[in-house]
Amino acid sequence: MTFKSLGLSDAFIKAVEEKGYTKPSPIQQKAIPQILQGKDVLASAQTGTGKTAGFTLPVLQYLTETKHPKYRPLRALVLTPTRELAAQVYDNVREYSKYVNIKSAVVFGGVKPASQIATLKRGVDILVATPGRLLDLHDQKAVSFKRIDVLILDEADRMLDMGFVRDINKIISFMPAKRQNLMFSATFSKDIKKLANGILKNPVEVETAPQNSTAKKVTHSVFKVDKKRKTEFTVKLIKENNWNQVLIFTRTKHGANKLTQNLVKAKISAAAIHGNKSQGARTKALRDFKDNSIRVLVATDIAARGLDIPLLPHVINYELPNVPEDYVHRIGRTGRAGAKGEAISLVCSEETEYQKEIEKLLKEELNSTVVEGFEPTDTAAPKRAATQKKGSFKKKSNSTSSNTSSTKKPKRKPHFKGNKPNNSSGRGRTGAPKKKRI
Repeated sequence: MTFKSLGLSDAFIKAVEEKGYTKPSPIQQKAIPQILQGKDVLASAQTGTGKTAGFTLPVLQYLTETKHPKYRPLRALVLTPTRELAAQVYDNVREYSKYVNIKSAVVFGGVKPASQIATLKRGVDILVATPGRLLDLHDQKAVSFKRIDVLILDEADRMLDMGFVRDINKIISFMPAKRQNLMFSATFSKDIKKLANGILKNPVEVETAPQNSTAKKVTHSVFKVDKKRKTEFTVKLIKENNWNQVLIFTRTKHGANKLTQNLVKAKISAAAIHGNKSQGARTKALRDFKDNSIRVLVATDIAARGLDIPLLPHVINYELPNVPEDYVHRIGRTGRAGAKGEAISLVCSEETEYQKEIEKLLKEELNSTVVEGFEPTDTAAPKRAATQKKGSFKKKSNSTSSNTSSTKKPKRKPHFKGNKPNNSSGRGRTGAPKKKRI
């Protein structure tokens, strides 16, 4: 199968080929024809399989075919959970639309809004945005959603995890009911499918790999090591193996900063990237890592989505994530587009429950190794079990109080209040005459 056989025009085929792609990936083969037909799509594909091109190419072609000769209202919106992912998607949009007359832009927080407002006022066909900054701009009347034809939610499960449901609800409420809706993600939980039911109209479900699967060419290694010796062991791994490009994940911002400082002290060039860093600092750290100016990038899970680093060879889980799905997204930074990759996890006694949960999710056992000289001696109970025990004790001892800190409010089921499309084509209003779809 070729990109031409999928229904893409020559301008987009030329742009794709210039990026070195000659054959569409499985997610592109399944999703592009459905999107070109104007259908709502619910797509799940493991990270690094080309899903961004899977929705940007057909949406850009639609915008080109239906473009008004004079007016340029915003007609396609891509929502992403993080700044890094927004920037990555925007780069793809620009690269794929280089041979057509389509204007695009990206907006996110962490930078002054003045230049973003100026760009939007000049007219944009397709916008990539994070929900918070987008709502701020809408409140300032810098952007309108009244002519949106296509809404794309990228990494929808991460947006749910990060608490963006209310913002997305509000954004959708300003849109026309008749539009095409696309939802793309590496994984889909039951909650995400419930959310999809509130947004998508008779969607075509597309899945190219089992849920929560990892790339086949990624090898998994687990090293049992004491919590206090993880930094020493990390330095040993990097230096003895002479690794020059390593992405390391920690659970907290403080942990990322501390590990970065210790790596620099050990004469290993490193930088940290997390939510407390300015956008300028985050952009510089990522750029330096990509061009090998630094050997190590230390990140929190905010970077598990959206970091597109070609041929990244090594990912280290300095600490295992307490949400097992995040393991999939972390190691999805390596082994992309069929390349080989190595995922290494450093597990102390407190994290054994996290490892079991990850193995249950992946449906495979992660082989553990003990390195001579680093034999673990910790006997601390697993954090998950300790937390549950502590919580149950508090609840019992404070049973007379209605405001005890250990009493949790019942979780609300996620629900989208936005307008649900009710037309068969899925397309909304456009300034141009309707064209027959491919």
